[in-house]
Order: sequence, then C-alpha cells, then structure tokens
Amino acid sequence: MRRVVSVSLGSKKGDKTATATFLGEEFEVSRVSCGGDLEKAAEMIRDLDGKVDAIGLGGIDRYLVAGNRKYAIRDAERMMRYARQTPVVDGSGIKDTLEREAILYLQDNGIFDFRGKNALVVCAVDRFGTGETIYNLAKATVFGDLMFNVGAPIPVRSWGAIQLLGRILLPVVTRLPFKWLYPTGDKQDKITPKHEKYFRWADVIAGDYKIIGRFMPPPESGAMAGKTVITNTLTEQDKENLKARGVSMVVTSTFELDGRNFGTNVVEGVLITLAGKRPEEMTREDYLELIRKLEWKPTVYRFAGL
Repeated sequence: MRRVVSVSLGSKKGDKTATATFLGEEFEVSRVSCGGDLEKAAEMIRDLDGKVDAIGLGGIDRYLVAGNRKYAIRDAERMMRYARQTPVVDGSGIKDTLEREAILYLQDNGIFDFRGKNALVVCAVDRFGTGETIYNLAKATVFGDLMFNVGAPIPVRSWGAIQLLGRILLPVVTRLPFKWLYPTGDKQDKITPKHEKYFRWADVIAGDYKIIGRFMPPPESGAMAGKTVITNTLTEQDKENLKARGVSMVVTSTFELDGRNFGTNVVEGVLITLAGKRPEEMTREDYLELIRKLEWKPTVYRFAGL
C-alpha cells in the first residue's frame, strides 16, 4: 500500500487517516499534527523519511506566489531538509492546476456564475490559482492579503497590485517566523472576527479555510447568509460553523475521504506518487493529465433549508 503523510502545523482536531484506491493503486493518506511546533514537525519528517511515498507540509507553504514569481518560506525550507529520500510537497502544484480547474468547472457547469458577482479572496499569494481565476471571472474582487495576513486595513482590488505587492513584500515576509503570518496549533480553533464589511459585501468568499474560519463574522451578524464559500480542507465542525452562519453552498477543490477533505499537500503527494516523479520533475501538464484520468471534480455541499 502506498502511504502519503501530511505533517501539519495545524490543530490536532484535524488529524485523520483514510484509505482509497486511485488508478488501481491502494493508498493510505494521513494528516498528523505536530501542534504548531516546528522542531517537532522537523523530527516527524526525519522519522518518516524513506518509510513513506510522499510527505506533505500541512499548515505551511513552501512557496508564496505573486504572478510568475515564487518566494520560498524560510521555515518551510528548513523543515524540508530533514527529508533526504522521500519527496516533500506543499500543495503548490495543486493550487496551480486543480484549484484553477475547480473554479472553471463551477462556472462552466452552471453551479456558480461568477459574472456580476463580488468576490473576497482572503489570501491570493497562497491560493494564487483560485485568486487569479476568480479575478478574471468576477465583477469585482477584493484580495485580503494585507488585511488578514499583514494587519493593514487595506483591500487590494487588482491582480496587478497583488503582483506588485508580492515583489515588494514577499522577499521580506518569507524570512519572518511563520507563526507571525499564519495561525498554527490550537490558534487555528480561535475565531476573531475582522473586516466584517467585506464578508458582507462579497457574494463568494474564497481561500484557505484557516484564514476564513479565523476571521469570519459571528452567526448573529448575518454577514455570511446566503453566501458561497470556496475553500480547501474542512472538518465536520468547520461545515457546522459555516452552516450556522447561513452559508448556502460550500465548495472544496479536493476530494472527500471518510467525511474529511484532505489538504492540497496530500493531494499533491498522491499525484506525484502515481506519476513516479519528484515534485521538481512534475509539469503543469503532468498534474492536469492525472487529474483528468482520476476524473476529480469539486466537492459541493448545499446546506438544506438555505
């Protein structure tokens, strides 16, 4: 059996192991938390090295992307050095392929029409495929990179501005301790509402759920009632939190196994294992060919009564 293990900086509440068959190959996929401890994560990667088919970086990106430029996060690079044999992936290949395809699938199949809609993308340099594709389809888009990740109350309204800000800020930001940029461990379970007016303004809210879930308005505000949320990894509790806020539809680009959506790093680990290649050898066409063979489609949840 093939094994893909995600070593996650996130909360232990998201841990899960499931089995599945992809293109005739049996897989065990796991998400295991290190409680936000980077040293423990590095130790886990070292222990898994040579024993599994692929290791995923969960709760941390190797790269942030602006336009056609990639900027490596220093803490992620340090963690990856502990794997000398087993390939390590962060989901970047999926964000550039499957996540773009998911948005186009929603549009082309009449599931959600982005035309004439307002979109809030909470962090474009992380979900760059989602951000760019939505920007090209929607009436208006607000990128929350500065608001939700830097702490500056400035909405970014164009893809060109994201690329410019990326060139200016990302060389510095990626050298900072990762815990300053993104919630880790149990901090992911704390909700601190922020910038409610943009949640209220948007027809569709997209991006990393750890950012959406951390800053979304409370249920009593009604700010998310009737909205569509496009995101990634979700637990059953996450779905209940969105349902309590009146969200009408939730879409995840990744597949569901045993009631759990696994992260892009796990999906990328499955694909490079099927391809028999290391991540640096994979092309965009390699990912797209496998995605089409697997016939993966977005997972759509419509909440009853809404």
